[in-house]
Amino acid sequence: MKLIRYGEPGREEPGVILEDGRRLDVGGQFTDYDESFFAFGGLEALQAWVDDGCPDAEEVPPEARLGPPIDRPSKIVCVGKNYLEHAKEFGEGIPTEPVLFMKATTCWSGPFDDVVTPPGSTKLDYEVELAVIIGKTASNIKEEHALDHVAGYSVFCDYSERAWQKEMGGQWTKGKSHDTFGPMGPWLVPASQISDPQGLRLWCKVNTELRQNGWTGDMMFGVRHLVSYISRFMTLLPGDVIATGTPAGVGMGMKPPRYLSPGDCVELGIEGIGEMKQRIVASH
Repeated sequence: MKLIRYGEPGREEPGVILEDGRRLDVGGQFTDYDESFFAFGGLEALQAWVDDGCPDAEEVPPEARLGPPIDRPSKIVCVGKNYLEHAKEFGEGIPTEPVLFMKATTCWSGPFDDVVTPPGSTKLDYEVELAVIIGKTASNIKEEHALDHVAGYSVFCDYSERAWQKEMGGQWTKGKSHDTFGPMGPWLVPASQISDPQGLRLWCKVNTELRQNGWTGDMMFGVRHLVSYISRFMTLLPGDVIATGTPAGVGMGMKPPRYLSPGDCVELGIEGIGEMKQRIVASH
């Protein structure tokens, strides 16, 4: 099964995709895929309900918009320069331990929603990433227990305004947090269905041109290490998201740089998880 949320922004209902492709509403069973859902065994209860044949479930309308597959998390923790070739194209040296930064949760967006170019933006960029969704509270946990705290995985795009990120002083957050800069989806794949999070191909196209093409096995710091490492510095709550970094091929790294403009189309995906697509639009 895969977890989805559907409906208008801010009013999404929880749903599930079965192995036969049917999309069913689960609103009669669960309020939402949020911190409480993951903290109190919701994923296991959902699986049991599916195994029982999804009694009294209604189908999700085929035309329904898909939102992000979980409710807005308490935090989005991002890992910078986690692929060697991307660290080289980014500059500023090769990290010896994970580089962490945050995206404001108000950037939360659906997998096929438009990305709005901020007023004054000149260097809008894309980054395909494996998203790790935390399943139970993690605080100062050992690496060997890290994956026990993971609920599932999804596709994430870390959109960035590079001028704001690198040319305006301070930390990266201001270049990472504009509304629509954090689409995730199209669904959550439970961790039990991903045998090895370091064995996945991830890719990104801009206007059908393949820009990024990498493997999660190329991470300098893998998922186990990241969950354990981050939990040393902050408590990870159920439903929190870790964006694990991006391979080489971002617009900033090209010579000359090739940033996004209104009208561009960004397609990205991770094999075994899913694909997303966003259109870049001008701000109003």
